[in-house]
Parts: sequence; C-alpha cells; structure tokens
Amino acid sequence: MATQETSTTTGPKLGSERLVRLSEAAGRHLSDLLRKKGYATGALKVAVVGGGCSGLQYQMELVSGAGPKDILVESQGVRISVDPKSAVFLSGSEIDFSTDLQKGGFRVTNPNARATCSCGDSFST
Repeated sequence: MATQETSTTTGPKLGSERLVRLSEAAGRHLSDLLRKKGYATGALKVAVVGGGCSGLQYQMELVSGAGPKDILVESQGVRISVDPKSAVFLSGSEIDFSTDLQKGGFRVTNPNARATCSCGDSFST
C-alpha cells in the first residue's frame, strides 16, 4: 500500500506593532506605492544589514509578499515584513515618512540604537 506524503506549508508568522509600526504619513505613502506597483497583498520588507558608518543600516524594499520565515506586521493598513534576524534590532521601532527637502524620505526611530551616524542612515547597538 502506498503512503501519501503530506506537505506542510509554512508561512510568515504574525507579529504586532510592538515589533515595528508606521506613522500615519508613512502608511499613506507606502499604501500609494504598493498600489502603484500592483502589489495588492504586498509589503514593505525591512531588514537590518551590516554596513554604514556605524556598523548597521536599514534596507527597505517593496515586495509582492512576505517570505515564509518572515514576521508580518500590519500597521496603518500596510503590511511590514521583517526577517527574524532583523527583528532583534528593530523591536519597538517606528518608520516615518517626510517630504522635507533635505531630510525627506523614510526614517526609522529605533529605541535599540545606541549610536547613529550624522546621516541618520546607520546605527549601532
């Protein structure tokens, strides 16, 4: 008698805004970007990678969906996808968006950052 293999699919884990949250401005801007890109179930992928003046830096990109091992957080109606290794560095962070001419764009306020460089794009813990 043949046995039937059952494949178990794993998907992203659900997280909360205690991990990372969006400001209202960031939520509006990201929602527009995802809609324009055609990513109805898309997300903002946020990662912490080595580099920058202070040792670590943020990496963000729009993705069509979260990875199977990622943590998926919904904030301001937008999904944020974070890999487990980056989650340790991001816990409690807020992502804001500004249209300011000199310091415009996405900015992360991270309570775990002990030092940041003057450009504001890299940090250390």
